[in-house]
Amino acid sequence: MRSVGLITEYNPFHNGHRHHLQQSLKVADATVSVAVMSGHFLQRGEPALVDKWRRTEMALAGGVDVVIELPLPWACSSAPDFARGGVQALAAIGGVDALSFGSEAGELEPLQQCAETLLKHAAELNKKTSRLLRAGLNYPQARAQLLAELLPDNLDPEALASPNNILGIEYLKALQQIGSSLRPLTIQRIGAGFHQTTVGQGNIASATGIRKLLADGEPIAALIPPAALAPLQAALVDGQQFSAERYLALLLAQILRAPASLPEYWLVENGIENRLLAVAEQTSELEGLISGIKTRQLTRTRIQRLLVAVLLGIRKQEAAALLSAGPRYLHLLGVNAAGQKFLAKTRKQRSIPLLQNFSRVHSTLKRFYGVDSGGFVQSMQQLDLELRATKLYTLLLNNWPGGQRNRDFFEELKQGDS
Repeated sequence: MRSVGLITEYNPFHNGHRHHLQQSLKVADATVSVAVMSGHFLQRGEPALVDKWRRTEMALAGGVDVVIELPLPWACSSAPDFARGGVQALAAIGGVDALSFGSEAGELEPLQQCAETLLKHAAELNKKTSRLLRAGLNYPQARAQLLAELLPDNLDPEALASPNNILGIEYLKALQQIGSSLRPLTIQRIGAGFHQTTVGQGNIASATGIRKLLADGEPIAALIPPAALAPLQAALVDGQQFSAERYLALLLAQILRAPASLPEYWLVENGIENRLLAVAEQTSELEGLISGIKTRQLTRTRIQRLLVAVLLGIRKQEAAALLSAGPRYLHLLGVNAAGQKFLAKTRKQRSIPLLQNFSRVHSTLKRFYGVDSGGFVQSMQQLDLELRATKLYTLLLNNWPGGQRNRDFFEELKQGDS
């Protein structure tokens, strides 16, 4: 039973994701797919369009066999931490043979060369990057400039700086850094580009483009596999999708409630809290808050991640400790019959707990780590952060249907057809 791992967001699952899934199974010669999927807050610092259980239903309907949550804070981190968290999660599950990711390059060799260059010159790059940041460049600009200096002539720094190539390079770096036996594979990205809002060949649009179409009231049915479309449509009909207006209100409440606490939050540094407070006192739109905070040195995605940290109350020390340690447990969101067989077969190969029923989460983690251990303390920090994220996400929906906001304890495991 060969298996292939995918690191995903599915925001929402679309035709391009189905293409990547099908090609990954084929290239890996695998019969089982395992997706590590971001929860309610995503890599670019945005709340998900719909909750993680709806997106799990979409993934299962689209053909994924196992869906496991990528824990916070890795799910809402820059590319290196996002990639490392995803790779660590796939390695910890046990029994996953390969990691397949989409890329604009469509071949491993140039991405591998770039990854090896970055690892070889890591200390030099960090030192020079800091100098360029102080000179006024933002991080992507600084990194692109340095890559142009370091990479061999046969590699194009601009091409390697496209979004999926960047993530692919970070996956390859992470595989080497943790000594993983996962076999890397890459699938050529087709259709619309990562940020494009147009529809490409094969009715493949980016997730960004699909969300824009939804916001504009345009049809999206042709862009999503029919079986995967049903859970999304049900959520949209019920009004259970992310609301920027609600998000802004909660952010402003958090910012204005205790401005003196702002410097304690993850990614709030170099005096940006003063700008954050000044803009919060005037703005009436989420876009106005983001653009008002933005500076030449700060990318939009970093600002968005910063705002998630403020909303969730993620402290700097908490984030640093978790990111350094790696995921302390994983949350199984959904599975089909083939996935159940895979999980049963590989149970003894797991290196951290895989939790399905949170009703016994505390006793499970105590038994695994020992109540007085650092591992248990960190697992509790991870748990507290993820429970907080789920409860606060319910406040971001256009229409909350009621019931328990602490859904991680009450939501049933999503079951898919084989």
